Amino acid sequence: MGLRRVLLLGEGNFSFAASLCGAEGAHVVATCYESEEDASRRGGAARSIRRLRESGAEVVFSVDCTKLKDYFSPEKRQFDCIYFNFPHCGRKAGVVKNRELLAHFFRSSAEVLAEEGEVHVALCSGQGGTPADQPRREWHNSWQIVAVAAGAGFILSNVHPFNAEAIHGYKCTGYRSQDKSFCVEGALNHIFTWSTPLPCFTPRSCKIQLGSQKVSFQVPQVLVDKINRGFLEPNSNHPVRTVKEELTAGLSKAFPLQDTDSCLSLLHQGHLDGVCPSNVFWITLSPEETPSSEEMSHGPTNAVLFSRVDFCQGTDKNVPEGCHSPEQFYLRPSFLPHARAITREGAFLPGTLHVLSGPVFRKCRISPHSMPVFHEVLLMFAVKRGTESSCVQVLVNNITSTIHSLHQTGAKPNINLQEAMSSETTELNDFAAFESQLGKIQYFICTDPPGSCEKGSCVGVIRTSHELVSSELVLVFASLNLDLLAMLLCGISDWRMLWTPDTRFLRQFPRGQLRLFKSFSLYPPSYVHDVSFWVPEGEQFDEVAFHTLARGVSGEMVVSIQLRDSFQQAGTGRRSLCYRLTFQSCDRALSCRGAAEVQLRLREEMQRQLGVTLR
Repeated sequence: MGLRRVLLLGEGNFSFAASLCGAEGAHVVATCYESEEDASRRGGAARSIRRLRESGAEVVFSVDCTKLKDYFSPEKRQFDCIYFNFPHCGRKAGVVKNRELLAHFFRSSAEVLAEEGEVHVALCSGQGGTPADQPRREWHNSWQIVAVAAGAGFILSNVHPFNAEAIHGYKCTGYRSQDKSFCVEGALNHIFTWSTPLPCFTPRSCKIQLGSQKVSFQVPQVLVDKINRGFLEPNSNHPVRTVKEELTAGLSKAFPLQDTDSCLSLLHQGHLDGVCPSNVFWITLSPEETPSSEEMSHGPTNAVLFSRVDFCQGTDKNVPEGCHSPEQFYLRPSFLPHARAITREGAFLPGTLHVLSGPVFRKCRISPHSMPVFHEVLLMFAVKRGTESSCVQVLVNNITSTIHSLHQTGAKPNINLQEAMSSETTELNDFAAFESQLGKIQYFICTDPPGSCEKGSCVGVIRTSHELVSSELVLVFASLNLDLLAMLLCGISDWRMLWTPDTRFLRQFPRGQLRLFKSFSLYPPSYVHDVSFWVPEGEQFDEVAFHTLARGVSGEMVVSIQLRDSFQQAGTGRRSLCYRLTFQSCDRALSCRGAAEVQLRLREEMQRQLGVTLR
């Protein structure tokens, strides 16, 4: 392995560069903006320059940090680390000019930084504009360093105090372009890394085997990067799989288990009782590829994704209620229909806990804990009539003890079993609210706060059924959201992080281990845009469809949609709505310009797919 190439920019008296002399495994290239003659006049500079050269470091003068590739030949442009301590335009330059300097610097750094490289920028207290600054300046009065860096494709991955006293021989200089020191108390070192590129999805199809036929369907835009990810496959080290494996291992101590999810279809057909049609993803198959109902219920399913550049994009419109036919398909929103079908088959063993697991798909509004796809584990068993409550309590106690044993933070989460009451359904998170559409629920499995089921706290539901397995048995179904459990156990605040393509996520979870997640993208900037439009006369505006469209167009970079105003025009009766959208990425670099471009695309698609008239 070769030496790490370290580039230092804007050195004043070269004392910081000199402190790195002799660093093992590093080749230092120290630069400054001034000529050698001017730089040498700074106190101690000549001595530091001499020490650098004697140690084998390179010293380069008159280097403009906004044009770095001009100073290094192509074979020497790959730096592993770039330092820029206390950048400043000089004299009394304001925040706007210094933001511009940073913007040009980051774009220039992108041309000379290695793939796994880091950019270190030290700023005085308050300049960065992040929550790490104490006290924190108002956003408009800061250098907005994270947003500026995002414009060049960088994310803030770490920030820590710049401890000048711990740097041997270091002396800051350059106050207002003079050989004078300045206050570095409270200064912070910001460490930036490369972001994965922003999503740019092309239409894709999913090809599956249903019975004796192969069929394909266009994947809804919002699911293009989420379907067929294999989180639960045997070779996966994703925390969702680890949670599932640990749960089933714990349950196996109390119940005999049978895993029956290896041949379950991605598609359902026909009508799903009680479920609002706008909450499911409807799928269209070409007539010659449409399988029979018998093949749908019994055939094995294997899904393969492939690019379809010749496939028509089409629109993802909701199927109106009452228009369902046996030939209409939708992506499975739950394993409950599969479970009920198993109870009617000879393979069902009343004394066994049957386990079904895999991704399920539901349209929902945007929130930190609401996901259009998540991994469900459905547990099903039959108990003697009259013993349902005690068996359910055994199940919940087992789940609770397993979760407590896995929890990665200090305080153990409070897992409580709450009886379901119809009057409380409006307070549930989207997971529990959808489950309520599937049939009567006896209990909610909730996390903190204890004794309530506030939004975001419900991770599972339990229902019983008196479907005839035998006259003496009652069926118990327990559905758990594995994604919410993984977030709870690993301290992940945003569900989107579970689906990130950035390899830094899975690196934190060695095979079979759950750890407290440390974000590699700190203080991501957010951007607010409003959109106003006229709703077609006589029609109800479908907010779920709007949220789903925003998810798909933005690549899940819309984190909030709020209704700001509703107006009905006198005389015509036309209705106008105004929504406020907040854009933010949890794992990628999203710039102000990038958010504006997404907003423009969303406006175009709203007209095309939702039929609204923009104002």
